Amino acid sequence: MFYDRQEAGQKLAKAISKKRLAINKNNALVLALPRGGVIVGREIARLLNIPLDIVVTKKIGFPGNPEYAIGAVGESGELVMGNEIVDRKYLEKEIEVKKEEIKRRLVEYRGTKSPPDLRGKTVILVDDGLATGLSMKAAVNEVRAKKPAQIIIAVPVASPESIDELKEEVNELICLKTPRPFFAIGNFYTNFEQVTDEEVKTALRDSDTPHFGLSQNQKAER
Repeated sequence: MFYDRQEAGQKLAKAISKKRLAINKNNALVLALPRGGVIVGREIARLLNIPLDIVVTKKIGFPGNPEYAIGAVGESGELVMGNEIVDRKYLEKEIEVKKEEIKRRLVEYRGTKSPPDLRGKTVILVDDGLATGLSMKAAVNEVRAKKPAQIIIAVPVASPESIDELKEEVNELICLKTPRPFFAIGNFYTNFEQVTDEEVKTALRDSDTPHFGLSQNQKAER
């Protein structure tokens, strides 16, 4: 369905452009969920010529099956839960572990750079796919608290259930594919290798360069 995250981001950028949304390039930014979402988000930010930054959330996995999300924690420590019931001690321990990992990632990826001011901005939230959608819901909550003008979710692929959960939470939701049955995000990519911390930092550094967002011809003309 998608060769890799880069191709998925390029297709999403085209879909966003075709929607003709009221996106003021001087007052908009892409916030991507690390790690994989940053690679998708870099392409959207580059092609729409808007800044790229991150919003960090961490999913909480089901006991014995960490890939199946039962909840997610945002940067503020706010917890979002699904419908599963799990042992309280397990949940409390996982919340603390995830909060520490979020802190680590923020320092690792952003360093001393201040987070962007989202007040009055158009925020495009990006990930490489949604299974339960809980990590994205945590991201929406974090962003909404910072008073943006509008929130747009843009993802290449998602379960129909996650779309149903999230579409009422934001101003616009753009998803290229909602296959059924839906088993795992990686099933819809030819190349779905794990993204490293260094790749995330490289993508964010790229977005800070003066020529980010320009085509090769435009770069040559400068």
